[in-house]
Amino acid sequence: MLKRFLLAGLIASQGYAFPWVARHVGRDPQEMKASNRLNSRTTYPGAGTGYGDYPDGSEATCPYNADHVPAAAYNPKYPYCGARDGLPGYQVCKNNQVPAPGDTAHQYQAPTSSDIRGPCPGLNTAANHNFLARDGITTFNELVDAQQNVYGVGYGLAVVLAVLGVGLDGDPIGTEKMSIGCDANSRTSSSPGTTNELGLDGHNKFEGDTSLTRDDYFLADGDNYKFNQTLFNMMSDVADGNFDLTALANYRYQRYQQSLSENGNFYFGVKSLLLFGAASFLYELFPSLGNEGSPNQAIMDSYFQKEEIPPNWFSRVEPYTLLDVADQINQMYAAHPVAFGGNTGSPNSFVGFGETGFTTSSSTFNGTTAAGTACLLYQIATGSIPGELGGGDTVPAANYAWAASKLNPLIAIGGALDELVGTCPLNYNSNN
Repeated sequence: MLKRFLLAGLIASQGYAFPWVARHVGRDPQEMKASNRLNSRTTYPGAGTGYGDYPDGSEATCPYNADHVPAAAYNPKYPYCGARDGLPGYQVCKNNQVPAPGDTAHQYQAPTSSDIRGPCPGLNTAANHNFLARDGITTFNELVDAQQNVYGVGYGLAVVLAVLGVGLDGDPIGTEKMSIGCDANSRTSSSPGTTNELGLDGHNKFEGDTSLTRDDYFLADGDNYKFNQTLFNMMSDVADGNFDLTALANYRYQRYQQSLSENGNFYFGVKSLLLFGAASFLYELFPSLGNEGSPNQAIMDSYFQKEEIPPNWFSRVEPYTLLDVADQINQMYAAHPVAFGGNTGSPNSFVGFGETGFTTSSSTFNGTTAAGTACLLYQIATGSIPGELGGGDTVPAANYAWAASKLNPLIAIGGALDELVGTCPLNYNSNN
């Protein structure tokens, strides 16, 4: 049944084209669109009954460090890729060894019991090296700087990812802070206790089902943040020493099938495309010299098991851009197109999105451009995903307006996101 798709066409009422989105057919899509279905898959403070270091994901059980120290300040002696204060660094960054020899401020330190860590090994590693605050409470500017200085991410993509993180999981309006793991509302919010800031652990915001090395939220009693050695071993078996595009595409498909067959609350919305982008980091950013290096087992052991930058490691030289990650998303998805939707309370009870009627077409991924997918990532960040494709969530409209204020100025000729000029309708069309 999962092999029967319809590629979603133009959503005329929205004015956006998503020709590549596979839709599972043969079931009523209205059930999946229902607000109670969407909300039931989004966690709230204290909603879980999990286990571990902060068992229910709530503020009360989140690690607390009373002495918050920001990430190490910019030091001209060790400029890395030159990014500071949330501004662009060198967009071609040669001979950037991380951490630099002699730079004690960025040496590895294992997190303490009062430090927050979460589902993203790249961010956890950056915090362990003090490119993000070691306690796991970070800021928009720290996120933008660390992506550039550590991994060689292009400025435009760095801003997009920071906007997604802070906008979906933090406080974009007041403090521009975010927890890289559990709910730390009292430390991230300008109005503690009155806002819904779950941190990166918050389910179906940035984090979602079918993670490479983290359990699905509903399969692990709320523990969607801790490293799972069994899943890592599964990924390593598929990769067989080479964590390239083919290996990650195959493993992502395996995880989708696993969640579908085991997780009665499995949910795979359009935001899940972010998981394909994150998977590309394993071969585009994690190897020494990035895409010019080798995505081998030793590299992955360091990032996933130790959450430490490997020895004698250099960042990517050419920036990893929004178009680059969009192209990798397209290729990885095209290798094994899967339907967007979710189970309805029991394993293998899948219902897909769709508005145009049912078909038995066996059409697959077709006609997508990197610019089109880059535009979709912008639309995810600014909250303009149509309901037909799983839009509609609990993020305040003001957060999305903030996102547009960060991104829209970059969508201009010569701007960091000029690849979207003329190809992507802007959201919140004002003077943002």
